[in-house]
Amino acid sequence: MRNPTEGQSQSAAADIVTAPQHWSQNRRDFLRILSSGALAATLGPLAGCSSSHAASRAEELRALLLADERFWADVNAMFPLNPAKRFMNIGTAGAMPKIALDLFDSENRAKAFDSLSGYTNLLTERTEVAPGFGIDPDELAFSANTSSGMCHAILGIGWNPGDVVVTTNHEHPGGNVPLAIAEARYGIQIERVALPVGNNQTAQTYVTLFDDRIRALRTQGKRVRAMMFSAPTYKTGTMLPIADLMEVAKRHELISIVDGAHLPGMMAYHYADLGMDFMSGAGHKWQCGPGSTGILVVRNKIRASNPLPLPNWYPIHTSSWAPQARTTNGTATYDIGSVITSCGSLHTPMFHSLVSACKLWDQVGRKKIETYDLTLSAYLKERICEVWGTDRLYSPKDDPKLVSALTSFNPFVKAGDVVNSAKSNEFVARMLSDYSPGFVIRNVNVPVVGAPSDHYVVRISTHLWSSVDDIDKLVAAMFDLSKKMG
Repeated sequence: MRNPTEGQSQSAAADIVTAPQHWSQNRRDFLRILSSGALAATLGPLAGCSSSHAASRAEELRALLLADERFWADVNAMFPLNPAKRFMNIGTAGAMPKIALDLFDSENRAKAFDSLSGYTNLLTERTEVAPGFGIDPDELAFSANTSSGMCHAILGIGWNPGDVVVTTNHEHPGGNVPLAIAEARYGIQIERVALPVGNNQTAQTYVTLFDDRIRALRTQGKRVRAMMFSAPTYKTGTMLPIADLMEVAKRHELISIVDGAHLPGMMAYHYADLGMDFMSGAGHKWQCGPGSTGILVVRNKIRASNPLPLPNWYPIHTSSWAPQARTTNGTATYDIGSVITSCGSLHTPMFHSLVSACKLWDQVGRKKIETYDLTLSAYLKERICEVWGTDRLYSPKDDPKLVSALTSFNPFVKAGDVVNSAKSNEFVARMLSDYSPGFVIRNVNVPVVGAPSDHYVVRISTHLWSSVDDIDKLVAAMFDLSKKMG
């Protein structure tokens, strides 16, 4: 998306995003269009995008996006993005908005000018940000990134030898490595659920997979203690259904740990209502804060969303802890977010800039951003289906509970080339080098049930600075390159 109002001031842009007349009420329309294909998920890949129904769905999604085009063009002007590129790898790194970037610069200079320290628990900042995530300030910690938060969560739990954690085969090293440390240090056992890929799946698929595995392990006498999963997975973009899986966790009285690297800034979840014990997300991806920032949500009181006792947990990275009992009711006994956030002298300009980005998201509207991101992704998936066919998708598209703004698929003319990592790397590199504008995307390795080796698929992120025109150009470029590469 390139914006004719590129020179517009930040204050003018802020006026635009808060003006209700520029908001189209399109979330209900998006869910209606998406759910119109939900039945296809039960019918298998041949339910297909080649049908006239699917074509009309793509057209409806396109119309929704175009109805909001001026609004999102103005939002796009808030980011200092290189106009020679289209940035569709937000799942790896976002871009700071100008207002946060300017604050980062000015605060760094002020910090240097007066030689300021950073001894703080950032309570004021956490209080400002927490409502946007639907939690209380004591349940929000600022971490260094998702991996840091996952280390806090996993390595702080009071594990016993033989404790079993049920997780998946699509996890990121940010979760896998602390699990491996806990395995080596405490003697826990790791059990992995093999995840499906593609469109032929529903939320119930995941409920059944986890529930069946937990029951089978307990039948074997195993002491299953926790569930850990990514939502969405970084490999396929499948949004594991958190609310549904939390019912499984509560039914089996398990600790719940969510790698939510892509959640802050993409999805408008209220985490207190979901009830997980830990959710670790990035501040620098979809939330567009500085690098080395993260959002860590820690359940710190008993609510109806999760009536289970709080897990036995100890901080692993802090300079402010004293032994305290965790609450057994709806009132926190201490600020766990402060304990995690406080660790010596913090680089406050970094976290203040993250807060600035979070405030911008609250201004624009987190639910509006979520709807736009998901609508872009749904449109991209439909276009991929039209050109390559539904069976090339590794991401689900028809069950609304499973969709995210990440899309993974096989672009190669010869479907079998998806196991060729070198060819996949070349495809990503040439999408940037061979086209104008250049497209910044990435690839990922995906374990596929029944396949002898991983598949190397292309992954695309659609965010608030992308447009219908960007997606159409991307699809055309990918199709052109796929033919050239044979």
